[in-house]
Order: sequence, then structure tokens, then C-alpha cells
Amino acid sequence: MLYLILSIICSVTVGVLFKTAKKYPVNISQIVGWNYVFAVGLCYQFFKPDMSTVDSNATWHIYIPLAVLLPSIFIFLALSIKHMGIVKTDAAQRLSLFIPILAAYFIFKESFTTYKIIGLLVGFPAIALILSKKDDNNASKWFYPAIVLLGFGVIDILFKQIALHNTMPYITSLFIVFCGALAVAWLYVFFKLIVSKEKLSLMNLAFGALVGIFNFCNILFYLKAHKAFSEDPSTVFAGMNMGVIVLGSLVGILFFKEKMSKLNYAGLTLALFAIFFIALSQL
Repeated sequence: MLYLILSIICSVTVGVLFKTAKKYPVNISQIVGWNYVFAVGLCYQFFKPDMSTVDSNATWHIYIPLAVLLPSIFIFLALSIKHMGIVKTDAAQRLSLFIPILAAYFIFKESFTTYKIIGLLVGFPAIALILSKKDDNNASKWFYPAIVLLGFGVIDILFKQIALHNTMPYITSLFIVFCGALAVAWLYVFFKLIVSKEKLSLMNLAFGALVGIFNFCNILFYLKAHKAFSEDPSTVFAGMNMGVIVLGSLVGILFFKEKMSKLNYAGLTLALFAIFFIALSQL
């Protein structure tokens, strides 16, 4: 249970860092770039990926889209936290689980259980209520968490496809994807340096290092939690998603004074019920 709690804390801490960063003259794309520098280094240090297993069977048609999507959605994650807050962004990220569930039914022709149907029926109004605006100030910014929801859903589908290929260890695939994301992120950073005359700064490096460390620790502890609960993965699934929504909401509301309407609170409540039913469907 300790690994699960640590994973939840690390996940929410990434959001807190992006929320805090907006108080400083930082560049989001550079923070994301430095994040992958540290994430790749830590991944190599802790997981010791076996690169000798990389051969013609490597799923490059999945690695490449992931390498582009990861840094891109990370930037939208930061923008969503900046404009819409931690509460709505964390909830949108966790409710992205409905995208792979729908893909499993419509694309991979998997059957739906009663609990999954209930979870979806509860989840969609939850999304609408969570993203509903309290006033007109955020009228044009709801699409940031919406893109986060859609993006992480697609990323989840692609990672699940990698897991289905047994020709290469999952950790090696993860390392390759991180390396690709690192390359894509820095290509964009260098483009902005040349075209927009942006400059590298130590502030971006500092925030990028912290984001990279907590981002990696989130993955590390999540994998350790799955290993510890290998016979009950639904506990990790439900605990992680519910834990991030609850802790993220508490941090956003209590520490950052994010304003929430009654509809938003109702959406968060429905989101917890939706995740609960989805977790039951995995038993």
C-alpha cells in the first residue's frame, strides 16, 4: 500500500510543480524537455533496460506516435493546470480511462460487463460536470483539460498495445519511448530557441528536474504497487485513480484556493463512483 500512496503523491506533486511554476518566468516547453532528460536518466539507472533485445520485432509504429504524443500532451497538461487548475486537470487525466475502454469495445471487440456500462454511464456526465465553467473567464479554456483527457486516453491505448507484444521487455519499450519523447521535446525547444529567440534558463532546468524526478517516481512506485498487488490489480487501478482525484482536489481547493461550483463537486463525486464501478468490472 505504501508504493500506491507514494505513486499518488508523486502524480499530484507534478501538478503542484506546474501550478507553482506559473508564478515564475518559466518556459513550459523547456521544462518538459528537461523533464525527459531526468526521466530517461533515472529510467536507465533504475530499470537497466536491455537494449540488446531491440530488433526488427520492436513496435516502432507504436513507439513513434507515443514519442510525439507524450511531450505534446505534457505541455497541454501544464496549460490546463495553469488555466483550469489542478482539480479539473487531475480529474480529466484520470477519467481518460474511458477512452481505452471504448476502444476495447469498438476497435478490439471486447465484451462489456454490467459494471463497465454503469461506470461509463456515470462517467460521461461526470466529465461534463467537472469541465463545466463557473463563469465566462474560462469559457474558451475548457478544451485544455478536454485535450488532456483525450490525449492520455490515446496514450493509454498505445501503451496497452506495447504490453501485448511479448517480443521485448516492457521496461525496454518504455525506455525507448522516453528517449523518443526526449528527442521530440528538444527538437521543439531548439526550434523555439532559433525562431522565437527564446533563451535557456536555470529556472526551467530546476523545474524540469523536479518534474522529471517526480514523474519517474510516479511510474516506478506504480509498477511496484502492481507487483505487490499482482493478484489484485483492480485495487491499484481504483486506488491510483481515486487517490489522485481526491488528493488533487484537496490540494487545489485548500492550498491554491481554486474555485469550484456545485456542479464541479457533483462531477468529482460521480467520477469517483465511475472509477469504482470500472474497478469492480476488473475483478
